[in-house]
Amino acid sequence: MEDPQFTVVLTDASANGPAALRAVAAVTGLSLWHSRQLLDNAPATAREDIPFADAEATAQRLRRAGVPTALRCGWCRRTLPHDGTPVDPDPCTSRYWPTPHCQANSLTSCDCHSCTTHGPYPGHTRSN
Repeated sequence: MEDPQFTVVLTDASANGPAALRAVAAVTGLSLWHSRQLLDNAPATAREDIPFADAEATAQRLRRAGVPTALRCGWCRRTLPHDGTPVDPDPCTSRYWPTPHCQANSLTSCDCHSCTTHGPYPGHTRSN
């Protein structure tokens, strides 16, 4: 099963000036001028359609520079909280991804056909 892609969103303009500007330029590949435009137009998309691990690393880099960011799941469109805590699994509406497998939620057990047949998904245990 293919993993969902995530989007890194700049949620608010940053007060950290040059550090924020350099961080946005580094993760987006934009010039400093275009990076400033992106920051000034927040909320705006910094990167989209990237794997969860890459999106998480990008968001952490931006947050260290003082840029408020959020991650959005490309399948269910849920936004992960700014503090990194998992979201409630109930709103997951992806038709492709079983709710317990969504990397955005807090479930750690699953009884789906795939986990029952092939063993638990990484980071999960089989439900009883």
